[in-house]
Amino acid sequence: MPRLSEVIAELDALWPPERAEQWDAVGTVVGYPDAEVTRVLFAVDPVQDIVDEAIKLGANLLVTHHPLYLRGTTTVAAGHFKGRVVHDLIKNDIALHVAHTNADTADPGVSDALAGALDLRVVRPLVADASDPTGRRGLGRICELDHPLTLAEFAAHAAKRLPATAQGIRAAGDPDAVVRTVAVSGGSGDSLFDAVRAAGVDAFLTADLRHHPVSEATQHSPLGLVDAAHWATEWPWCEQAAAQLDEISDRHGWGLRVHVSKTVTDPWTAHAASAFAVPTDSSGAPN
Repeated sequence: MPRLSEVIAELDALWPPERAEQWDAVGTVVGYPDAEVTRVLFAVDPVQDIVDEAIKLGANLLVTHHPLYLRGTTTVAAGHFKGRVVHDLIKNDIALHVAHTNADTADPGVSDALAGALDLRVVRPLVADASDPTGRRGLGRICELDHPLTLAEFAAHAAKRLPATAQGIRAAGDPDAVVRTVAVSGGSGDSLFDAVRAAGVDAFLTADLRHHPVSEATQHSPLGLVDAAHWATEWPWCEQAAAQLDEISDRHGWGLRVHVSKTVTDPWTAHAASAFAVPTDSSGAPN
């Protein structure tokens, strides 16, 4: 069986930590380098439900996309929910490794997995990594559909292909507009509007879209916007990453058992459509 340090070396080759954004917190959070690894669990979030799943599974290594301590900490006391995660991991001999923005821009990366889940054909990165001579690494992906869909049809397609969450899928723009090309970016993507418009695509699918940026974007151009849950746009990466580690394990003869968590850790748990319609006749409305 491989040691943790050997597995981490392979994960770092897939997602080099030096390619993470400066503000990010990636790499190994807990774990003994010489500990043996037999079973690995991939998940989006390092939350208690996932740690409990890893314990029940008998995993020795938990790999998550999101960091546990993105902004640092001065304590890992178990009285705090993040401290409890650390204590439970250590008590149960489970290492935690994080691949975040270094996985976002990888080849293949988070947005490649998202495109694959949506049956889209990747053409190129949305924002290319200038240090990559192949032009394959970068943030987001520009994609093509096999056949045109309306914006409403594309949103419905996304709802069928991405993991179900309470939020579901929202779309902004003309529902009947024809979509042939799409930009996708797993996770929060409203900082990429300029790059998306410059790419000249018909629609942009991402997560965490906010009122004012979306309102301004729809006034700026006919670009269709499709908003999915943050977790749902990044979960496909877990399956892609697990397949990559499976291939590595097979190549080295490690015999690792690699799993993907199916636990939905999207924080939103319920959705209710409003039944209140704003009156169109305002003649009797108060000042």
